[in-house]
Amino acid sequence: MTDVRLTAWVRGHVQGVGFRWWTRARALELGLAGWARNTDDGRVEVVAQGPEKACATLLGLLRDGNTPGRVDGVVERWSETKGGLQGFVER
Repeated sequence: MTDVRLTAWVRGHVQGVGFRWWTRARALELGLAGWARNTDDGRVEVVAQGPEKACATLLGLLRDGNTPGRVDGVVERWSETKGGLQGFVER
């Protein structure tokens, strides 16, 4: 299984509603490393690294509408892994 890096920008009502905590919990369940952080423009940026299937599962969970708040859209970028990530944190 190939490891990948997923960067996803989630827009909607996703700040101040427990979205980063929820994302962290799902990522840890999937065995992913990375972070979720609020951006100045109201989105949440999610960076996750690990098996491609687990990252794709997380992306599906972000999109399925069963999250805290309200997700209006998710834009993703796939890339190669980068070193230095351990655990999954809220930034």
